[in-house]
Amino acid sequence: MNLGAAEEESAQEIHIPADINWEMLDKSKFFVLGAALFSGVSGALYPAVLMKTRQQVCHSQGSCIRTAFTLVRHEGLRGLYRGFGTSLMGTIPARALYMTALEVTKSNVGSAAVSLGFTEAKASAVANAVGGLSAAMAAQLVWTPVDVVSQRLMVQGSAGLVNASRCNYVNGFDAFRKIVRADGPKGLYRGFGISILTYAPSNAVWWASYSVAQRMVWGGIGCYVCKESGNNSTAIKPDSKTIMAVQGVSAAIAGSVSALITMPLDTIKTRLQVLDGEDSSNNGKRGPSIGQTVRNLVREGGWTACYRGLGPRCASMSMSATTMITTYEFLKRLSAKNHDGFCSKS
Repeated sequence: MNLGAAEEESAQEIHIPADINWEMLDKSKFFVLGAALFSGVSGALYPAVLMKTRQQVCHSQGSCIRTAFTLVRHEGLRGLYRGFGTSLMGTIPARALYMTALEVTKSNVGSAAVSLGFTEAKASAVANAVGGLSAAMAAQLVWTPVDVVSQRLMVQGSAGLVNASRCNYVNGFDAFRKIVRADGPKGLYRGFGISILTYAPSNAVWWASYSVAQRMVWGGIGCYVCKESGNNSTAIKPDSKTIMAVQGVSAAIAGSVSALITMPLDTIKTRLQVLDGEDSSNNGKRGPSIGQTVRNLVREGGWTACYRGLGPRCASMSMSATTMITTYEFLKRLSAKNHDGFCSKS
């Protein structure tokens, strides 16, 4: 699917590299390089995720910056990476599953949509949305247990938690063992349903928004250059820096839109995975229900409590989206079986 477009009335042509689909990739290179690149991205963004998680499970809303300074003052910089080892170990297989489902679905759905008579722009948006939806659902099989364990490590020792688990965990393995012993294997999938309801639409919205945002940005560039040059027929061939900038801006827009729409679901999901229910027994075998979680949130701060941690989540998702998509597109070009000939025009 082509990523660039210009406004039809300007007759402006923008020559940009064509999208690389699943069949064009060297799979072994794709997964090995992907594991290395995305591990680095996860490490850079992990502190924002930790801050977001802590804010979501606290009684009252506090400043994210103050929370971060307090954490660093008491635990040092290591405190910003609580549970990172566990998260990283799960992220690598989950990301591989995600990328496979995404690319296979995008390739098949995009081709099917074009054959059904969809325009290229509509086919691209549909393929991206369905690809994001299927990728999120597949990856949650791995990500949910990783979230449950890593999030408990993230909030351990934090003051002001609501119905926090009484267990103290030495590391990820210890947390895994205690959760399974207390709740059985299903304890690792606490909040699985709400995770699907959070991440599946979030990914669908993100990938569809990303496709639409790119076309809007490229269209705006085409119009701007057309007005500046005064020549509607001039062809534009942007360099790699311009392409990456457009991808980054489009990804940031898509990330903010997705974060805003799905924030209440993410807050509920986090509390389900981290906190114990009010009527749980002493051994903590019963978690809170969705209804109980929502009632607690509304009682603590009204409906706006569902948006606790929105700032860190918007920042995290925007930065994550920007770094992820530029890294992802770079990864695909590094992993292409043939680096030449990937050029198209809008």
